[in-house]
Amino acid sequence: MNVIRTAMLLAFMTALFMGVGYLIGGSGGMMIAFLIAAGMNFFSYWNADKMVLRMNRAVEVDERSAPEYYGIVRDLAARANLPMPKVYLIDQEQPNAFATGRNPQNAAVAATTGLLQRLSYEEVAGVMAHELAHVQNRDTLTMTITATLAGAISMLGNFAFFFGGNRDSNNNPLGGIGVLVAMIVAPLAAMIVQMAISRTREYSADRRGAEICGHPLWLASALGKIARAAGRIHNDDAERNPATAHMFIINPLSGERMDNLFSTHPNTENRIAALQAMAAEFDRVVVTPTSPSAPSAPRPPAPETSGPWGGAPKAEAPPPQERKPNPWGRNPTGPKKGSRW
Repeated sequence: MNVIRTAMLLAFMTALFMGVGYLIGGSGGMMIAFLIAAGMNFFSYWNADKMVLRMNRAVEVDERSAPEYYGIVRDLAARANLPMPKVYLIDQEQPNAFATGRNPQNAAVAATTGLLQRLSYEEVAGVMAHELAHVQNRDTLTMTITATLAGAISMLGNFAFFFGGNRDSNNNPLGGIGVLVAMIVAPLAAMIVQMAISRTREYSADRRGAEICGHPLWLASALGKIARAAGRIHNDDAERNPATAHMFIINPLSGERMDNLFSTHPNTENRIAALQAMAAEFDRVVVTPTSPSAPSAPRPPAPETSGPWGGAPKAEAPPPQERKPNPWGRNPTGPKKGSRW
């Protein structure tokens, strides 16, 4: 079903791109726009994930460079029966995360340093489970291609502003009105498509992510912290590339407060309420170890493992003078109910 939705989305975005081209340059402009859209669809399928990661200056990490963060993703991927995705870290103070890739076999997840600084181990696990849910639901291809094409349509609208006015009436039958429509409607239509795919998929990924990690309240707590911090901390890379905003777990752009048509994400309070209701459902269901619905426990971190938060295991914490400085730090607050898994 996701394949059909992705194909329909590509067809719609291509038609929109051609329509903007027609408004700017008539039939010739429409043909040029079609060729550009076809090329971009092909390029986006294979390379859009790399472009999004590059836009956000993401750096790939492994078990040696970020063992605890990497271990969280590894264990969650095993719980979800997913191939191990590539793991990236973004040097950005705003806490946030996203997933990308054309399929689960070529997926990547990325988190900001701000996410690791401000969230507890359990909350980071909830966030990364959400991102792996997007991978499992095959949302990442649609979301990544939409980001690329939405940015291209917005660029085409800007092109109309600078060059559309020079077209004569034979090439552009709608004249200045057509250029004005292209400038306003095209970016708005691209935004509406972004909102339509993001808002519905976020609720689904929240639920599946809670199932993967086994604790809906971990993700609920994380969403609250991320939303509060994102409202205060500016994300320059996201502001420069707003077409990618719908890919993040919380909208990284400033000024997003309401759950309305012009919001790229559902209202955070609504998402938290849904997760709290899901946690209440979990509490009502008694799951025994032999039950087929009982999640299998992932391998816990090795006792000697230190991670992006640094430090030794809690049971054998070194004296303060022995702790090494760490660029990520750790916020020990967060959900306390139950064990990590």
